[in-house]
Amino acid sequence: MKRLALLLFTPFLFCGSAFSQNDPLRGPARVDEVGKAAPMVNAENNDKKRVRSYAMQPPTIPHKTDNYQVDRFANKCMSCHARTRVGETQATPISITHYMDRDGNFLADVSPRRYFCEQCHVVQMQTEPAVKNRFQDVDALIRKQQKK
Repeated sequence: MKRLALLLFTPFLFCGSAFSQNDPLRGPARVDEVGKAAPMVNAENNDKKRVRSYAMQPPTIPHKTDNYQVDRFANKCMSCHARTRVGETQATPISITHYMDRDGNFLADVSPRRYFCEQCHVVQMQTEPAVKNRFQDVDALIRKQQKK
């Protein structure tokens, strides 16, 4: 019985130390407190295409999308990026894969599973990473390997 009680209550002995640890995303706020939000950063709005960091990476959005309506009633992105509009707008057309269903059949319009653009594509912000990392794109890894 004593062993059972010890097993059940041991995790609670460490709760105090868990509240004092810092999470890099939370900053100095304790886990049981609401921390101060980081200042909002403006989205890049220069229409320059970015280099992709890995194969099959969805391209980033090189412009602001504030107040874009993308819901079941409308998709503002398609007013420029639909294949029928790119001649007029000079925007990059969406990939042909966006017109395919899950079985690989081509559709006349955008596939419902590819309709909500910001599931995969994100607006870029010029800011430091929230968490330090050692990410290297695939080309840097290949160059590093070739030098060996």
